[in-house]
Amino acid sequence: MAVAERVLVHGGGIGGLTLAVALGLRGVQVDVVELREDDGALGVGIIQQSNALHVMREIGVLDECLAAGFEADLLTICDPRGEVVAQIPQPRMDGAPASNGIPRPELSALLTRAAEKAGARIRRGTTIADLTEDDGGVQVVLADGTEGRWDLVVGFDGIGSPLRRRLYGDAYEPEYTGFANWRATVPRDPEVRGVVMSTGNRDVKALLTAISEESMYIASVNAEDPGFRPDPERAHEQFKERVTGFGGAIARALEQITGPEHVVYNRISQVTVDAPWHRGRIVIAGDAAHASTPHLAQGGAMAVEDALVLAQELERAETLPQALAAWEERRRPRALWVQSLSRAVLRQETGQPTTPEDDELLKVGIPGAAHHLVQPY
Repeated sequence: MAVAERVLVHGGGIGGLTLAVALGLRGVQVDVVELREDDGALGVGIIQQSNALHVMREIGVLDECLAAGFEADLLTICDPRGEVVAQIPQPRMDGAPASNGIPRPELSALLTRAAEKAGARIRRGTTIADLTEDDGGVQVVLADGTEGRWDLVVGFDGIGSPLRRRLYGDAYEPEYTGFANWRATVPRDPEVRGVVMSTGNRDVKALLTAISEESMYIASVNAEDPGFRPDPERAHEQFKERVTGFGGAIARALEQITGPEHVVYNRISQVTVDAPWHRGRIVIAGDAAHASTPHLAQGGAMAVEDALVLAQELERAETLPQALAAWEERRRPRALWVQSLSRAVLRQETGQPTTPEDDELLKVGIPGAAHHLVQPY
């Protein structure tokens, strides 16, 4: 891969590790730097829909994902009492399973192993302190005092991306939507064999997702003031106060949340970088470029698609500018479509006014989006 023989990946999350595997398999020397000291991923679990599993197959870790998670073919819709209203078959992409719930730490661990097996060097507890680009590469100084030179620097460094701020200052800061995601991991209910969605009193929607034979997570999106943070001692009680009016598996899941340590709270923000996602030899991808609300469960999928497509374009292009332009041409329309529809679903489900553009997107709906996203990218 002559256009980029050495690549520095800033961020060791799902997208960054996927890129490290994809490039390593193509003979590129990859270095990953991650600020967090440990290799445990934050959060609870993640839904890998078929397009994300297609990427996992392409980088050789699909079987590991399925072994660590809980494979499912159906989306189950229940009424507030927990009675099944509908079971919707989920589409598959090019031989990949329909969906897989998996604990985030398990996914992070298996991608780390795959990246190291592909030759990537992963350095934790540091970040980029300074960088200087010239015609031949990027000279980077890390916060631990070491420095090196790379052909390309890629920022999979999240919604608060320091690399994005280096490129564009504060022009594309995260926009808080007014809503937050409450989640907790609990023992899996035998009735939950995939994803279960239900709407209770006050139009509150709750979601159950099996992420292994033993565990699942419960999630709910609720309106929250910008300054709100859960009480460290009462977070479980606050979660339960927001998710009321349910019976069945959801009620049983709530009973399992017995302490604040079980609860994960995330404000839902969005980032839309209208400027190019690359400048010279520096690229931003995943949430750094197009963070979305969770309503299509596609944030992680868009990041790993970004990674695989970038590796493909670097392999086939004759020059680095050609590769980056082709990558962005493939990725921008799809990622921003997901972002726009996901935000429209949030507005619809929470009773906010929708725009004419939202209304047009909402004609597709969540089931239609799943069928759209199993098309080639």
